[in-house]
Amino acid sequence: MREVAFIKQNKEKWLEFELAIFGKAKKNPDELANLYIQMMNDLAYAQTYYPKSKTVIYLNHLASQIYQKIYKTKRTEKNRLLEFFVTEVPLLIYEYKRYLVYAFVFFFAFVAIGAISARYDPDFTRLIMGDDYVNMTLENIKKGNPMAVYGSSANWGTFIGITVNNIQVGAACYFYGIFGGLGTFYYLLQNCIMLGSFQYFFFEHGVFWKSVRGIWIHGSMEIFAIVIESAAGFIFGASILFPKTFSRLNSFKIGFKNSFKIYLSTLPFTFMAGFLEGFITRYSIDMPIWLSILIILSTLSLISYYYLVYPFIVHKKAQQLSAKLT
Repeated sequence: MREVAFIKQNKEKWLEFELAIFGKAKKNPDELANLYIQMMNDLAYAQTYYPKSKTVIYLNHLASQIYQKIYKTKRTEKNRLLEFFVTEVPLLIYEYKRYLVYAFVFFFAFVAIGAISARYDPDFTRLIMGDDYVNMTLENIKKGNPMAVYGSSANWGTFIGITVNNIQVGAACYFYGIFGGLGTFYYLLQNCIMLGSFQYFFFEHGVFWKSVRGIWIHGSMEIFAIVIESAAGFIFGASILFPKTFSRLNSFKIGFKNSFKIYLSTLPFTFMAGFLEGFITRYSIDMPIWLSILIILSTLSLISYYYLVYPFIVHKKAQQLSAKLT
């Protein structure tokens, strides 16, 4: 069958799928499961006979959306919040995994730009961080505690202030994606250059490892979350710029809904980073080196597993379930 005939034969059915996805047509879990089976059959056919067609991309997207719909409406007594973090977000992360790759590539490139700029321009760090902050840090280095700034205020005050600031930065990285991703690009660039120049500043003054032991106790989750929030911002922006087979409005709705869920998933990690910065980082200079390393590796492993490994596990289980359904 020619592709044009295949599309003409099934477009009414696919329209029904879209209506179910957007909530314009009410379907119970059994009906959604039946739609999913039909969609998988159409997708398999398209992959076989039109492997490089946009039809495959379109059907694959519909199938993933229907699968998520089944998970949200199936008749179980699962905790909705638990289901959100355990199933829904990992499936979205897998679906949009290329945007995580983009975000991490930009992250490492921009950090490198910050470090190289600080290396070749002695005044660059002052330009980025401000004279007052640099001078204060130099005084702390002379006193033997380059991380003293983290203990300069009360635990709770630091925790609340830092957490609010991190939420604002993460929200900016995400919501400014509405400008076609350019706002997200700018905020990620700004924060990564700051990070790169700041870390080189400590390297230049011979306290790099002391700074790592302090900054990355909370920074593993804080910085990683910003990268994920930036990826969500890129997803948001791409849904406006590249609607594919959807209308621009429907693409925007899907992109915003899915990217916002990914953004929300970072908030627990942001709160945890704020807690570590307020209550733990201030003691990094006094704690044993092994304990600092353990905290850093534990926090980095936790957030890395959730966003970089676990989505593949959930996707594999989804494939096994779809195989049983078909």
